Amino acid sequence: MSIHTQTIEYYDNGTLLEGFLAYDDKSAEKRPAVLIAHPWAGRDQAICNRAVQMAELGYVGFAGDMYGKGIIGTNTDENSALMQPFIDNRGLLQARMLTALETLRQQPLVNPEQVAALGYCFGGMCVLDLARSGVQFSGTICVHGLLQAPPDIQQDSTITARILVLHGYQDPLAPSEDVTALQTELTKRKADWQIHLYGNTMHAFTNPLANDIAFGTVYNASADKRSCYNIRGFLDEVFNTNQ
Repeated sequence: MSIHTQTIEYYDNGTLLEGFLAYDDKSAEKRPAVLIAHPWAGRDQAICNRAVQMAELGYVGFAGDMYGKGIIGTNTDENSALMQPFIDNRGLLQARMLTALETLRQQPLVNPEQVAALGYCFGGMCVLDLARSGVQFSGTICVHGLLQAPPDIQQDSTITARILVLHGYQDPLAPSEDVTALQTELTKRKADWQIHLYGNTMHAFTNPLANDIAFGTVYNASADKRSCYNIRGFLDEVFNTNQ
């Protein structure tokens, strides 16, 4: 296995974005792909490493960019300021995710009929909103994500992408009432969904640098390991049943 990586520039409504692509270049065959949505800081090295992990599993991994080329927050205030416009305007969020999805589908090694989306924290909201948009793709994985639906969501339409949510039971940024509301929404919209709750687990449980109990972001090695297992199993399921 030889993992090739490269950056790809693309535009959304005049904004220059830069994604990170990773794949095994020993084969020229088209393969399934995973679009990865970053947390609130932006497309940093940690999320690019996730794309490499997807490539090591045999997929094309693509870390998308929500903010713009080279834009990465360095503290909570900057991160919040970068994320907030998309929280306030979920149409903007969905449009940017749709652009990333189409950019990935156009890559030469990607089977455009087999694409899933994986998001962490703010990125979890991004991939859920991609599914909420009604666009056709294989599946969505939301990891310790923000779960609230857009206030103007059309909840009578069907969600076609399969949904996996991996969540900490003690996550203060998306508490139990948000989980219940999401379950109700996904059921009403006839989605194929599953939610895994990890006990004694807070927000950002996959981030080894997370250690702020007061803010509610704490790394949990067991939950991190279990989530990796669940992600691999879900991707295997959706790609092997969408041939």
